[in-house]
Parts: sequence; structure tokens; C-alpha cells
Amino acid sequence: MEKRKKKLPIGIENFEELRSEDFYYIDKTGLIRELLNSWGKVNLFTRPRRFGKSLNMSMLEHFFSLNGDKSIFDGLEISKETALCEEYMGKYPVVSLSLKGIDALNYETAFQRAVLLVRRTAVKVEYLLDSEVLSQQDKAAYRKLLDYDMTEAVLGDSLKVLSELLEKHHHTKVILLIDEYDVPLAKAHANGYYDRMIFLIRNLLGEVLKTNNSLKFAVLTGCLRISKESIFTGLNNLKIRSVTDVQFEEGFGFTDAEVRELLEYYGYPDRYDVAKKWYDGYRFGNVDVYCPWDVLNYCDSLCDDGEAQPENYWINTSSNDAVKRFIRESANAATKREIERLVAGEIIVKEIHQELTYPEIYKTIDNIWSLLFTTGYLTMRGKPEGRQMKLAIPNLAVRDVFVTQIMEFFKENVREDGEMLNRFCDALQNGDAENVERIFTEYLRKTISIRDTAVKKEMKENFYHGVLLGILGVKSRWGLSSNREMGEGYADILAEPDTGDMGIIIEVKYAHDGNLDAACKEAIKQIRHTGYENVLEDDGVENILKYGIACYKKRCRVMLEKDR
Repeated sequence: MEKRKKKLPIGIENFEELRSEDFYYIDKTGLIRELLNSWGKVNLFTRPRRFGKSLNMSMLEHFFSLNGDKSIFDGLEISKETALCEEYMGKYPVVSLSLKGIDALNYETAFQRAVLLVRRTAVKVEYLLDSEVLSQQDKAAYRKLLDYDMTEAVLGDSLKVLSELLEKHHHTKVILLIDEYDVPLAKAHANGYYDRMIFLIRNLLGEVLKTNNSLKFAVLTGCLRISKESIFTGLNNLKIRSVTDVQFEEGFGFTDAEVRELLEYYGYPDRYDVAKKWYDGYRFGNVDVYCPWDVLNYCDSLCDDGEAQPENYWINTSSNDAVKRFIRESANAATKREIERLVAGEIIVKEIHQELTYPEIYKTIDNIWSLLFTTGYLTMRGKPEGRQMKLAIPNLAVRDVFVTQIMEFFKENVREDGEMLNRFCDALQNGDAENVERIFTEYLRKTISIRDTAVKKEMKENFYHGVLLGILGVKSRWGLSSNREMGEGYADILAEPDTGDMGIIIEVKYAHDGNLDAACKEAIKQIRHTGYENVLEDDGVENILKYGIACYKKRCRVMLEKDR
């Protein structure tokens, strides 16, 4: 009997659970060796969301912590480093917390969540109350950390106090791990209490990181590199480990070899090329990296259904505000052209500022470029030259985010353009192919076109099809079907105006060679061949208009079938 495969670790962020419950694990323990060898007192790792930051933090916690079963590291890369393991493994009190949960609509609720988080962290070391080393004064300071009514001053000082008490009790310095340090700031900025939150986080982190003799070292992770002046003022021992650094380049995300091995293990080596096109393409240091979240979900889909098609799993787990804001800048003709070039798979050179504050992010289009880079919607190609970087959309999954947002933005704009919309629909009903063509061309000029040479003809047709549906969809009283089965085939679009006595059949073709007339004739021929009109005639609809629409880049041709 074939041995049961290991479970896929989708959403598993606890290292001990992953190792003890027979989940598939791509070994990232080499990160521990690298971290200790390239010593930094305070280390900040910035990576996009869903690249394994939280799991790596859990791995560090279980390695260094005095508690827990260290056999979970048996057979992993770090276990070969016997001297390092002897010196560091299981030797330190660890304070570990994730700021991800400090997410609220107002400051008061966010503050309460921060209090609960610190309290939960303090409760884990309740043995301090029985310590023979700590004085009554020390224990009184510790009890304040268990109080639900903690003041701002106590909260700001809490991590420093906790580390001092742990050092005193254990006679050894403390390791501090803070995951997703920037999430409270992102939420605060979105909900209008940023100034109060930056003050709170600056106190919480500044105290414990800056003048803390009880600290062995600290590791922080986040998506953005918040400018040092705004949060780490006076912190001179901070080492930033960003996506442009060669060090730790394989510590987050999956490498090509790791993805090959994963697909091989689950029996889908033939899906490697698809996985590469969809989920590879990030550049960390000198290495090409895949998004782990996407790869694991795709592999999981294949295990459920061997014919499963790749999807963009990342879009459902991240806010796409950055892309939305970026595409809203496309009223600027230069930006529109740049978006079109990116979506076409081309490279744009931009000056990137990796250090930003949240209030600065959306102030200029230049900062939005930087945000798209740091959050993983764009990646670098080649080496940075100073602040100048060659930027590209990493892969088809992220490209899908851009295309989706482009279509959403287009539909919003169409709704605001009622007068033009009515002229288009009137021309369509009146059989006025010339005006249908003229107005549709105007729409195409306004939108961001999808002209990727690597994209199949059918996908390009889908784009124009989507634009047409976006225009017609505003007529809420019209019946609208898309790819509905009719006759012997599928009609691209069937529109039935609210007059009740008319049907409009539209077949869209992409003229890949630029020959719009030929593509239009092909569309009309398809309508004739499949006999779409028979279904309408059976419903008693006599007035049927049949349009062939051919598109190429921002040009289109519209033909109306004349009665035979």
C-alpha cells in the first residue's frame, strides 16, 4: 500500500505543530545559522505578505526558547551545526508576540487589543510570581502587566520590564521576536488615528530595543520599512534585511528547486511549468523566489482535482488598495502607458524609496511605485543602481490582480459617463454600426489596454468582451447573457433591450494580425454558423441584430450582418 502523503501546511504558522503533526516542510532552518553568523542586535526583515515570515518567527522561538521539544529540529539543516546548537538551542528566555491582531476602527479599541496582547505574553511566564530571585517590587511591576486596566505608560514600558525580569530570574539575556510590527500602523492610518498609534508603537518598541541591557538580540518582521525617524529614533544598532539584500535571500519564499521537489512529491511534476509562470518571478537578492501561499494552495487544488487550473490565491488574502490607488492615477497619460507596459510584461525603471511613513505613501505617484515594490505587486529585475530599479509584475497571479482592478476601475468610470453610454446603446439598438464603432473606440482609448504578447488570443478576446459587458451592464433593465449556450455553440454576448421585442447578438474577435475586417467577417460567419438567432425566434423575438466586433490594441471595427 502506498504510504500516505504528508499534509500541506496551508495557514500553519506554528513551527512545532507543523513538525510534530506530519506536515510537509520546506527547510528554512538555515536562516538561524545565517542570523547568528551575521550578528545584528536588532534585525528587521521586510517581505511581502504571505512569504512565510510568521512561520520563520515561530521557528526561531522554538529553537532558542528554554521550553519545548527540541527534537522537532532533528534532521533539519540547522541540526548539522552542532557547535551553534550547543551554544544557542534551548538556552534563552524568548518574548514572542505578533502585532497582527492590533486591528481596530478606533484608537481606544486598538489600545485595548495591545493591552490584551501584552497581557497574554506576560501570562506565559507566570512562574515569575514564584521566583526566589525577584524582589516584591519586581513582582509588583510584573503584576501590572497582568492588569486589564493597564495605562499607556505601563504598556509602553511593558516589553522592557518583562525582559528585565526574565533576565534577572534566568540569569541570561532575552531574545525578543516581534512579528508584523507595521500592521497596527497600517490599520491606524486607514482609520484615522495614526498619530496616536505611532506614539504608542514608538514607546513600546523604542524602550525595549534602544536602552535595554537585558536584550540578547531582537528580530522584527513586517511588510514595510517604516522610516527610522518615525519609529526607531536613536536606534543605532538596527540592521534592515530587505528584499534587495543578498543575505537571507532564500530564507523567505520557495526556490525553484524547492517547488520542483514539492510537485514531484505530490505527483504533479508535469505542473511545474504552470506553477513557474503563475507563482515564480519574485527577486530577493540574487535569487528568483515563488510565493509560498500560492504554491501550497495550487498544490492543494491539484491534490483535490488533478485537472485544477491555477488561480490567484494571494488576492483573497491581501488588501489590493495599493493597486487600486495606482490604477486611479491612470488619468495621467504617462502613468496609463506605464501600467499598460507592465501588464504587457515589460520593465519600467523607477526610483524606489524603501523607507516610507504611512502618511507619505499615497501622497505622490513615486511613493505608490515604492509601495507596490515593497508589498510584492512589483519586483526587481537585475541589480538596483542606487535607488533606480528595474521593475516588473512578477508573474501571472499578480498580473491577474492588475487586470481585475483595471476592469473594476473601468466599470466605475463607465457608470459616471451616462450620456456616452446611452448614445452607445441607442446606436446598438438602431443598427448604427458606424456609431457603435466610433463610441466603442472612444471607450478603448480611455481604458488601460491589455496587450501582452504572451497572452493567448482567447484571453485578449476576454478583455474586450469584459469591456463590452462593463458598458452594457449599466443598463440594469436590459437582459444580458454572456457565453450562454445557444443553438450549436456559445454566443459571446446576448443583449435584450427592455422593449421586449429585440435581441442583439455580439461576437467579439481579437484581430491578432491587425486585420480588423477579416476578423469581423469571421465573427459574423460564426453567428451564422451556430444559428444563435433560432433560440430568440423560438421566443417570438423577430427583430434580431447580429454584430461582429473585431479589436486590435485600441482600435476596433464593427459590422452588422445584413439580411441575406
